[in-house]
Amino acid sequence: MHNEAEYAPVALPKLFAQLEAVDADVAVLAVENGSTDGTADTIRALADRFPALDVMELPEPDYGAAMRTGFLAAGSDWVVNFDIDYFSGDFLTTALGHAGTADLILGSKRAPGSSDERSMFRRFATWGFNLLLRFVLGSKVSDTHGMKAIHKRVIEAVGRDVVSTTDLFDTELVIRAERAGFVIVEVPVVVREERESKSRLWKRIPRTLRGIWRIRRMLAAGETAGRSRPV
Repeated sequence: MHNEAEYAPVALPKLFAQLEAVDADVAVLAVENGSTDGTADTIRALADRFPALDVMELPEPDYGAAMRTGFLAAGSDWVVNFDIDYFSGDFLTTALGHAGTADLILGSKRAPGSSDERSMFRRFATWGFNLLLRFVLGSKVSDTHGMKAIHKRVIEAVGRDVVSTTDLFDTELVIRAERAGFVIVEVPVVVREERESKSRLWKRIPRTLRGIWRIRRMLAAGETAGRSRPV
């Protein structure tokens, strides 16, 4: 969460209302990163209403670093990441239904049965991004961004190896889990923008392209080192 002091009091009650229907003990960790509008104080003020809510603060604005911090700090068997404006209790219930057979459950905007209500441009961008992942990184999943449930064994195995921050932390995490042989299940989701996106997609394209290429070089170097390591 970054500079969400105004939106957090709207979104978090909606999130907890959806979590009430989930048959599980759930704790919510809000990872505030580099906010200048008092977001962390706003979240703490809401904790009186929602005892399961906690907050961590990071000094710099970095979406990927916030995700890494939350994943590594969570002490539960399963960790689920939601954005402040994109969450679903139904996804969590569906993910828990796969908990006995999967290591990572992706809420895929491109899975059969999904309903993506975003603009055509953003849907096209998602298609193009995942096409790049298939050709450049050999990924077989249809979506790496968005809601996902991850077992702690995946975090322990590959979470600390992820070096990408900003936009591509979750992409690299999923790719590493995929290459490590973890069982990944993709489930359909309903994608509905609760508000206009705060980030400008076209500004992220050059950074994303550089990041994907960097991941490719890094993973290739790791595989080469593994093949040359004495047994």
